[in-house]
Amino acid sequence: MPRTTATIHSDPDILGGTPVFVGTRVPFRNLIDYLERNHSLDEFLDSFPTVTREQAVASLEAAHEAVSARAEAGFRGSSSGGTRRGRGWRGFRPS
Repeated sequence: MPRTTATIHSDPDILGGTPVFVGTRVPFRNLIDYLERNHSLDEFLDSFPTVTREQAVASLEAAHEAVSARAEAGFRGSSSGGTRRGRGWRGFRPS
């Protein structure tokens, strides 16, 4: 079911346009940083009480959908049926 309420927005008057949770000055990137550092969603919410659990979960779901759609578009755009050279997992070369 499509979401009708935005959970993240960008406004040049709020933190210079950094994407933040609606109704807060908390950047979405803060949530990603917490999760990357193996903190739980509860720890993030405790640290940023102006963000609701619903906002955090909905924003992660939206990010997942966006990444999935972009990946699918990349697969469809390739004539070989895979990812374009140098893009996606097959083209990834760790340094």
